[in-house]
Amino acid sequence: MNRIRRIIVTLAGLATAALAFTAASPAAFAIRVPPPGGAASGTTRSVPWPKTAPAPAQAHTVVIGGMPGWQIALIAAAAALLAAVLAVSLDRAWAARRHVSAPSS
Repeated sequence: MNRIRRIIVTLAGLATAALAFTAASPAAFAIRVPPPGGAASGTTRSVPWPKTAPAPAQAHTVVIGGMPGWQIALIAAAAALLAAVLAVSLDRAWAARRHVSAPSS
């Protein structure tokens, strides 16, 4: 029974990971599609006037927002402290439940 439960939990974890990947993939694989017609399709203008200025180059910033480094360090330190406190309390609770048997003589 334990083996079946472990397999079910593993499959549920893989299904959750696949769902998270598919939810994030549309933004990751987005491409810029040029409008139909226009200069991208290889057609030339038949009328030389009015000429339009070329589109300015777009500058993309690497990071628009985000967390400062001190906040990330604070969160990491708090998570480490919480994990240490939880590990010590679980160890003490486990040690208290252990039955100490008297040595037989």
